This record gives sequence, C-alpha cells and structure tokens, in this order.
Amino acid sequence: MKSLPFSELIRKQTSVFPLLAESDVTLERRDAENVVLMRDERYQAMDGALRIAARSLALVAKANRQMAEEVFAEELPWLTWLPAEHRAEAVRELLDDLVAGADTGFYLPFQRNLIAWKHTAQIYTDPALVRDLSGPFERTNHGEIGRPKAAE
Repeated sequence: MKSLPFSELIRKQTSVFPLLAESDVTLERRDAENVVLMRDERYQAMDGALRIAARSLALVAKANRQMAEEVFAEELPWLTWLPAEHRAEAVRELLDDLVAGADTGFYLPFQRNLIAWKHTAQIYTDPALVRDLSGPFERTNHGEIGRPKAAE
C-alpha cells in the first residue's frame, strides 16, 4: 500500500491513478480520516474472502461454539490480560459481532468492540489503574446543571 497526501490527488490525479495498478493508495488527510483508494476487483476479492471466512467461522460456531471461541481467541493474544470471566465475555461478544458483520457486510461494530476490548485488556496490565477505576468512588453533589440561557 502506498501513502500520499490527499493534496497529491487534487494536484496530480494523473500520477495517482496509475499507482492503483500495483497497489492500493492511502490518501492522508490533515483534519479528517484517511481515505483508501483501490481497484474494484481487489475490493470485491477482499470483501468476498472476508465474508467467506467470517461465515465459515459462524458455521463452526453453530456446530461447536466452544471450539470457535478457542480458535478465535488464538488470534487475539492480548486476551490473556483479561480476567478469565471477562475473556469469555469478550470472545463471545466479538464472535457475535463478526458473525453479524458476515451476514450484513457491516463490520464497524466488530471493529469498535475489538478496539474497546483491547483497551480494556491493556488497562488490566496496570494494577494501580484497575484499582483506581474499580472504585469505590466519592459521591459528589454538584446540583442540577441547567441549560444555558439563550442570548438576548
């Protein structure tokens, strides 16, 4: 994959599009998410392969949920940082999201949940942080926060 500033596409379209014959191109934007350009043939191949893999895992999960969870967990070594009861919960949630993504072609919930669980696992590597985030927490009464008054 090649990376170029987004402005390169605007200034020199004719030099960017030929790059797609060899690889995908990431257009880096300053104040927004990057954009990936790829040929439709490569996109369709990637999307088709991902759907087949996710559906295959879904079929395995239907036949033997425990085995599917074990196989899935092998791909996420950071799961070992989670306590056992949370590890099983994370694998179940992530596998369910992946199966739903395979059915719909919408994988963002899976990706968001994967990131959230990975960050949770990282927190568990710091006992002081776990203790601080586990409470108990001081109760404070700041009163009700009202809506701002409209400007006159």
